[in-house]
Amino acid sequence: MNPVRSERDLPMSVRAKDRARVRASADRRRGVPSVDTLLRSSPGRKGAAKFGRPLVKRAMQAVLAETRRKAARGGEVPSDDLLLARALGEAARIFYGIGEVINATGVLLHTGLGRAPLPKQAIEAAARAARGYADLEVDRESGGRGRRTGRAEALIEAITGAEDALVVNNNAAALMLSLAALAGRKEVVVSRGELIEIGGEFRLPDIMAASGAKLVEVGTTNRTRAADYRRAIGPRTALILKVHPSNYRVVGFSGSVEVGDLADIARAGTIPLLYDIGSGLLERYSEVPADEPAVSEALSGGADLVAFSGDKLLGGPQAGVIAGRSDLLERLRRHPMARAVRVDKMTVAALESVLRLYATGRRHDLPIWQMLSERQSHLLARARGLASVFTGAVARPSEAVAGGGALPGYALPSAELVVPAASPGRVAARLRLGQPPVFCRMEDGGLVFDLRTVPPESDDRLARAIRYVLEQA
Repeated sequence: MNPVRSERDLPMSVRAKDRARVRASADRRRGVPSVDTLLRSSPGRKGAAKFGRPLVKRAMQAVLAETRRKAARGGEVPSDDLLLARALGEAARIFYGIGEVINATGVLLHTGLGRAPLPKQAIEAAARAARGYADLEVDRESGGRGRRTGRAEALIEAITGAEDALVVNNNAAALMLSLAALAGRKEVVVSRGELIEIGGEFRLPDIMAASGAKLVEVGTTNRTRAADYRRAIGPRTALILKVHPSNYRVVGFSGSVEVGDLADIARAGTIPLLYDIGSGLLERYSEVPADEPAVSEALSGGADLVAFSGDKLLGGPQAGVIAGRSDLLERLRRHPMARAVRVDKMTVAALESVLRLYATGRRHDLPIWQMLSERQSHLLARARGLASVFTGAVARPSEAVAGGGALPGYALPSAELVVPAASPGRVAARLRLGQPPVFCRMEDGGLVFDLRTVPPESDDRLARAIRYVLEQA
């Protein structure tokens, strides 16, 4: 059979149906209003005055483009009022920006919700730094140029016993800068079992490649021995990198080399050992499991440099810290990339404030440590009090998690409020769009609110938000 070469080769009935379908979709697209039509409407003019004409126009263009695509596939065109509501809703979402939410997910370091909440001292310090001029990068005694992160770094040194420290804008930047400055175009030895992927599909091998360092894998996924590292070290080896697998756990027939043994291998090869511990646990505390590495322990164990995050177990703002040998850190400071990854004055002020709490023995003023140390019996009492407000609601024990690449596999005894809902997905969406927005889980046909991540002073606000949405359902 000859292939169909043109429309004329099709039967007349098929050609007629195709043309009718094209005309129908074209008719639907003609029903989509123009941007100018929506902008000239009364709601459009009010929206432009409130959110700015450029933003409202951009939102309308996006909504109308999507409407035309659906119309071309046979979809119906919504009314002008509905199109306006969608466009103005999108404009409002962008205009109002980041806002406070109630995190009832049971994930303490929820990356999507901003990881560690800051203590009031850090919030006030950041506001003071932002209010006007600040002595960010000037030495008040001499009047000359100072180091913007010098005070935070001095606090880190005092708390952890590090010889020196450097603050950058996140832990990925800390790792990237370390690799670029110490191992650019040279080899870095890493265990295969530690080639991690962090959130957003960022993989350690990709970071290493971008830094200019060459990855040398040793061992296997589940077991790496000291001899594997020794065999891999050669004349082009510049660094041994150890990475704590902070977002997963290998169990069963597995093994890795302890930091002390790696430090001996590094010294024998006259190369540095960089240990990326990830979560930012400064010292050994009873609230976390024993296999979570601490900065002070890693340094005393022989690591030359230790890299970690500021917004995880440290409980501060987003930042990355490298602590350790001053000669190595001076090489990092002199590298051109160092300026590209520095932090701003508000981050510096907030981090200094958080570190002052550690230095004075007040870490339990930090929300992350309050959440980690809260007793389950207190959480259950709060859950029962909230359950008494809603028909059919129950309070029950649960398990929360640290999240955010910290304490993998470690469950925290918690308590949750379970509220029945006819359409849990729709109710959860309305909760997220409310004031205040509430993020929860959906299980067994109901809404689940874990109270370990909800401050006690927010219980009344949470109850009002749930009640309002249920009344509107």
